[in-house]
Amino acid sequence: MVAAAAVALLFAGVVGEPVANGPGSRGSGPRLESARVGIDLAAPDTVKPRRRAVRLSEAYHTRLRIHKVASYAMLPLFAAQYAAGNQLYKKGSAAPDWAKNSHGVLATGVAGLFALNTITGGLNWWETRRQEKGRTWRTVHAAMMLAADAGFTTTGLLAEDAEKSGDDRQLHRTVALTSIGVATASYLMMLKPFRRD
Repeated sequence: MVAAAAVALLFAGVVGEPVANGPGSRGSGPRLESARVGIDLAAPDTVKPRRRAVRLSEAYHTRLRIHKVASYAMLPLFAAQYAAGNQLYKKGSAAPDWAKNSHGVLATGVAGLFALNTITGGLNWWETRRQEKGRTWRTVHAAMMLAADAGFTTTGLLAEDAEKSGDDRQLHRTVALTSIGVATASYLMMLKPFRRD
């Protein structure tokens, strides 16, 4: 009964005007173009594609742990480096021995920390590049840390001249403090209250 009704409805919707017989015609019968069965074949697909799941490797999680633990050392290193550098900036050769001896060691510590976190963070950023949620936030964090990397590299290149000239010392200090500021802001944006991924 239901099948008969469906066929009747389909037939009523499909049957159109007969097509004239003639050269190039296909004979008489329903025109499929005029079929009205409730489906618009020209309508675009409105179903959104499903997000593809991003599977993270075991190495990703290992690098993330290393990255986080190493990051905890960043602010204390910055504070110690600032204290030593400030003594050298203000007092020059009359600065206390602890400042003279620790400034270079602390700079090496900052360089090592940033090398480690650039590698672990960079590899993890690349692995999550297809993960849409938080991608912009992670990319901004990575870009800021790369800018800080460049700043610290420049600071190191200016160190030798900073020992000889007051202007170079000022430039060395300005670049170092700017790099510390950028790195600190980038670090803070990845903490719980601010994080967006």
